Amino acid sequence: MDWFTGENLIALIKAVGYLGIFAIVFAESGLFFGFFLPGDSLLFTAGLLASQHVFDITALVFLIAAGAILGDQVGYAFGKSVGPKLFKRESTFLFNQKNLIRARNFYEQYGAITIVLARFMPIIRTFAPIVAGIGGMRYRTFVIYNILGGLLWTLSLVLSGYYLVKIIPGIEQYITWVVVGIVIISVVPMISHTIKRK
Repeated sequence: MDWFTGENLIALIKAVGYLGIFAIVFAESGLFFGFFLPGDSLLFTAGLLASQHVFDITALVFLIAAGAILGDQVGYAFGKSVGPKLFKRESTFLFNQKNLIRARNFYEQYGAITIVLARFMPIIRTFAPIVAGIGGMRYRTFVIYNILGGLLWTLSLVLSGYYLVKIIPGIEQYITWVVVGIVIISVVPMISHTIKRK
């Protein structure tokens, strides 16, 4: 997991390039085994690198948004086709039933808006589209909320990274702490939600 922090994350993003970033976001968004991949920190760091002309910001936003939206589409289709069988499946290293149940409870509480809210919650965002498919959410409704959530998530995090380095010169020297802060902020809603339910 050290690859997903600080300078290592920067090196990883540079190494995989546009297609690698797309693939990571795609997998983390809708494939149940992608929950451990970096999401928020990857978007923020990619935006920061775009401000240093490593990437083109327009191409970056387009590819990340596309990866997020398409990943959720696959997750929805997977949930719709497999359905209740997932809840009977035993937990493995790549599949933890607790994550699926947590996403289902979140979905039952917040309904369709979950597809947008879940974007900003690690793990939940991976399983939310799968649960939407299992729950039989109307496809058109899912697509609308999926596009909205994908765009909001992409623009807020990528542009934060892109502009923060311009507002606070030299902040890239503290990228490790910034990424740690992003990770902490991103898990606060999930922790808060868990505490409230208990």
